[in-house]
Amino acid sequence: MPDRTLLRYSCILLIVVVGGSCQEQELKLNSVGETYLDLPATRYEYTNFNDSSDAIATLGRVLFYDRQLSINNTISCASCHKQSSAFADNVRFSLGFEGKSTTRNSMPLQNIGFGGFLFFDQQKFSSSSFAPTSSSIAFIGGDHLFWDGRESVLEKLALQPVGNHVEMGITDVNALSKKLSGLPYYESLFNDAFGDPEINSEKIAASISTFVRSIRTNTTRFDQHVVSQFPGAALPSDLNAVELEGMMLFNDKYDCNGCHQVTSPNGYLFAGTFANIGLDAAYADNGLQNTTGKPEDAGKFKIPSLRNLSYTAPYMHDGRFKTLGDVMEHYSEGMANHPNLDPRLKGDNGQARSMNISDHEKEAIVAFLHTLNDPSIVSDPKFSNPFKTR
Repeated sequence: MPDRTLLRYSCILLIVVVGGSCQEQELKLNSVGETYLDLPATRYEYTNFNDSSDAIATLGRVLFYDRQLSINNTISCASCHKQSSAFADNVRFSLGFEGKSTTRNSMPLQNIGFGGFLFFDQQKFSSSSFAPTSSSIAFIGGDHLFWDGRESVLEKLALQPVGNHVEMGITDVNALSKKLSGLPYYESLFNDAFGDPEINSEKIAASISTFVRSIRTNTTRFDQHVVSQFPGAALPSDLNAVELEGMMLFNDKYDCNGCHQVTSPNGYLFAGTFANIGLDAAYADNGLQNTTGKPEDAGKFKIPSLRNLSYTAPYMHDGRFKTLGDVMEHYSEGMANHPNLDPRLKGDNGQARSMNISDHEKEAIVAFLHTLNDPSIVSDPKFSNPFKTR
């Protein structure tokens, strides 16, 4: 792949009928501006560690940010999964191609597609910086995707938002392939990725999922603390007293780790972990029950990762909580009784626990949660929008 691929095009949207159109213009600055792809060669870790998978991830990045994947060229995958929000959305509900609202908060796209526990090989870490390499990390286990777990294969998930009648609106995957074939920048990208320029839905799904799978976060201060506990560790932990107190409260007194296993990159150790956390006594959205049809699954939702919480607000499947303080208040005093309330959240009387978390303890737990932030995920150029306008 060349060091820099510059593919320029300009678009005029004709929103006369649903679907619109995009016409190529001469390569010059005009009222629309000059748009080009900025694609320096890069390595995408945690794919297949070779040039071909890097090219597939690069193609996936372009597809992820391309609004041409929506019926009227207004919405991309990145519209609802923003890099600045750790690939979540910063509003309760995202807006689709006609301005209609989704019914759930967009989950962050980080550390998905592998699942399981995160293992570090201390010998692979630099003595001068916390910099794990692809060979220093191993993953086991699997994933259930979406808040209601209705999908478990990332490649199958990739095109579902594209065909959704609210989100992007292209229900015919063959029409999508034809549409992308008419754009000037995809022929060389598909050829680099797959060895031929043909565009089809399988290649589109594989490319997007490869890019999403490469969005990993495991260089948090908490991860460094975990490594520091290994015998002969080269790097000390830099967690302060309040953060360490919060970690102890999280793991022991309040057993938050019973649901949120923070040493796992995706937030849980066992594939398909869901919980009813007493958000409501009666749910308008029954979550997992919508997938399984089982009454005992009503009100259960996928346990999310707690990584990068500073960037992924608002919280919960419906984005009802604006801040981590609001989340702490829910667990302290706000849990509702529900027949399916997780047993870990019930008291000896079988009712929702009142944890009575003190203000100091809340502050300490939130301080610990901030150690799970990985700022690189919101600034890494290889995850950024490749479409530039000047």
